[in-house]
Amino acid sequence: MKFFIDTANLDQIKEAQDLGVLDGVTTNPSLMAKEGITGDENVINHYKAICDIVDDNVSAEVISTDYEGIVKEGEALAALNPKIVVKVPMIKEGLKAIKYFSSKGIRTNCTLIFSPAQALLAAKAGATYVSPFLGRLDDISTDGLTLIEDIRLIFDNYGFETQILAASIRGPLHIVSCAKIGADVITAPLAAITGLLKHPLTDSGLATFLADHAKAAGK
Repeated sequence: MKFFIDTANLDQIKEAQDLGVLDGVTTNPSLMAKEGITGDENVINHYKAICDIVDDNVSAEVISTDYEGIVKEGEALAALNPKIVVKVPMIKEGLKAIKYFSSKGIRTNCTLIFSPAQALLAAKAGATYVSPFLGRLDDISTDGLTLIEDIRLIFDNYGFETQILAASIRGPLHIVSCAKIGADVITAPLAAITGLLKHPLTDSGLATFLADHAKAAGK
């Protein structure tokens, strides 16, 4: 399973890259705004900075909601760096644009997926990734993991190459559950990724080993 980090913070991206497990980055306008990145030129330069850190898979989201605007923005983003994946919303015009991008060899991430039907349409249009939002479904008392299971079944039934990118991850348990279900990718905050490192028995075991070593060394 691929690990993407869901942030526009360069320090966090570098930290995740240094862990040796990072496969990509997802961003959106909200994450850019959170880092104080405003204005087209600054946003473009920030995408370039992210591409300089990671090996591949930098999802850059379009703002337009009409077909022509999505295509224009997407082509400009894709031209920045071969690592860019154009992030397109699950709307009618977005679906048409995904079909166009697919025909041109431009990778896409269809975002804001909340149903198996939406994921099926995106796969039919040729999306590279579909991003079902688990946490937002959980927030309204709907099991987001069931959505992943349903999409996995449909994609396997028909041999779709579109990858399931589990998004809106809330914590380490979401990540483990997605791995068990068969999500191709997760994108999560740094805290959720580093949370996978933690276990009280690891901490207590290491403390015991270090204490025993100190005794043996006469310290």
